[in-house]
Amino acid sequence: MKKKIVLSVILVFSILFVNDIYAQSAQQIAFVNSNELLDAIPEKVTAANLINDLNRKYKEELQVMQNDYNKKYSDFISYQNSMADNVRLRRMQELYELERQINSFMKVAQDDIQNQEKNLIAPLRQKVKDAIYLVGVEQGYICIYDMANPTIAFITPDAHDANPQVKQKLGVQ
Repeated sequence: MKKKIVLSVILVFSILFVNDIYAQSAQQIAFVNSNELLDAIPEKVTAANLINDLNRKYKEELQVMQNDYNKKYSDFISYQNSMADNVRLRRMQELYELERQINSFMKVAQDDIQNQEKNLIAPLRQKVKDAIYLVGVEQGYICIYDMANPTIAFITPDAHDANPQVKQKLGVQ
């Protein structure tokens, strides 16, 4: 009877031990949505407001420039027949110069907005990436997929690079 109890206890502990080992070694895969995580960071709202404010200011200035161009163009069209050739040529050059300035301004504005987005948002994206990495390591995940982008956001540091074996199978170096 004692043998049966001892064997039963050993069997129960063996089953529990095997289940515990299996649970620890089970491959865990997780997913995140980096856009949702980024939007949840309070600094993102501040950065977005700064970028939107800058964008609004550029649009207002562009509108002033376009209104000036439209007025001068309208005047030119209205009075071109009564203008002397030299005056008409000077006004055409002036309109061309205004078009060039507007295009240049639009390029500068677009570049500035992109740089501001890069400077303000890139550190926040890195913060999300670092947090994903820490969670992956702490929770023992094999990998974490990012649902916002079709990418893998985290791969365990213990993962092995299988490229050499695949290259060998392909017969390439």
